[in-house]
Amino acid sequence: MAGSNHGHTTAAWTGVIIAFIGFCVAGAFMVMANPLGFWAGMIVVVLGGVVGWAMRAAGLGQPKATGTQQVRETAGAQS
Repeated sequence: MAGSNHGHTTAAWTGVIIAFIGFCVAGAFMVMANPLGFWAGMIVVVLGGVVGWAMRAAGLGQPKATGTQQVRETAGAQS
């Protein structure tokens, strides 16, 4: 697993940080019994996924594996 670069990209870090902030906001408003704030936090969580996807599409994510590289990664994952 150390040979893979899973999640070590700008897109992944940004998406996770935004989603984490959304979870914190939603959790705080859930404790305060404020449904509107809770759902606003959940929207921020979804926004984190959208931002991560958009950054990946813009080239800031994990590069696509080539045919031989993909075969090696699959063989390494099975052993």
